[in-house]
Amino acid sequence: MERIVQKEWFSKLIDGLLPVLATLAALAVGTVMLMILRVNPVEAYSALWDGAFGSTNALAETLVKATPLLLVALGICIAFRGNVINIGGEGQMIIGAIAATLVGLTFTNLPGWLVIVIAMVVGFLGGAVWGGIPGVLKAYFRVNEILSTVMMNAIAVQLMNFLLRGPLIDPAQAELDSKIPQTARLLDAFRLPRLAPTRLHFGFVIALALAILVYILLWRTTMGYRIRAVGQNPHASRYAGINVKKRIATALLLSGAFAGLAGAIQVYGVNYRMITDGSASGFTGSAGFNGIVAALFGQLHPIGAIPASIFFGALLVGANKMQRVVQIPSALITALNGLVVVFVVSSEFWRQRRQHRRLSAAEGEDQQSSAIPSTVEEQA
Repeated sequence: MERIVQKEWFSKLIDGLLPVLATLAALAVGTVMLMILRVNPVEAYSALWDGAFGSTNALAETLVKATPLLLVALGICIAFRGNVINIGGEGQMIIGAIAATLVGLTFTNLPGWLVIVIAMVVGFLGGAVWGGIPGVLKAYFRVNEILSTVMMNAIAVQLMNFLLRGPLIDPAQAELDSKIPQTARLLDAFRLPRLAPTRLHFGFVIALALAILVYILLWRTTMGYRIRAVGQNPHASRYAGINVKKRIATALLLSGAFAGLAGAIQVYGVNYRMITDGSASGFTGSAGFNGIVAALFGQLHPIGAIPASIFFGALLVGANKMQRVVQIPSALITALNGLVVVFVVSSEFWRQRRQHRRLSAAEGEDQQSSAIPSTVEEQA
């Protein structure tokens, strides 16, 4: 019995280390690429580490970059636990940001703290609506959620471009020929509190608190249990009386809500206005996609998503300094980030395969043990 327990513990340890091993493998491939370019890998990775954690300001920038990743990752954890895939984080962030920005531009006479609270709630609800639409389509009309969320991203980008070049454009930009797509700057009173002299804002604390609340939601509430039950086996859940369609829609709705809140926090904590270059990443910084990888790196667990998001925030911030120090092409930085994403996602595939094999082996042992008494009885 003790040997079985040790074997199970070792298997779980390997599963937990798979994302780390995948990252190391990606960096090893990156080392080969750096050597091909005649760049010292030790110097390059030292610069990456220094850019992410080498000073108080570097650490603060890492946490700022990790904040939207963590919020998106929390939503992804909820969606994946319900066995639905949300690829629409980019669009949900945009809609949440637009809704929150409208609050700041409209209610300029209200106290700053009240506007911030209202903007966070409105951003949360905006993302919930944008995520809830694919959820309803998936649950009640069997529309593939991957396709619908990707299409919702495209709609959100076009809506953002229309608003930021038209109705919501900064009046000062409207008078210039450049007409940069951005809104007017929010009032100073509407900014999230900062840890001076860095750019680290209160949004990171909000994200940490929500990670704990999402853990409680998924593992300590009836709603969370039903979402996870539907994700494990919708047929058995339906037989047990759980409204499967409702839980599927709820999972995507909540997933979109957290992405929408990430967009609102980006506006009130970093940019202080809505601004873009015409693409989704011009505002989101691809946090809607990178948050998926952070969630997978954290084993789709809200608490595990915290260090995972900080790691990817460090990778994104440190890569910028690595590029400056060793003078490598920006395309290599993109390739390195892509390698980490591919390897981490692949590690999740292998983890699931390992779990499936363990379950199959356990079922085989149970059948074998249940057959022994009947065999002994027959021999008797």
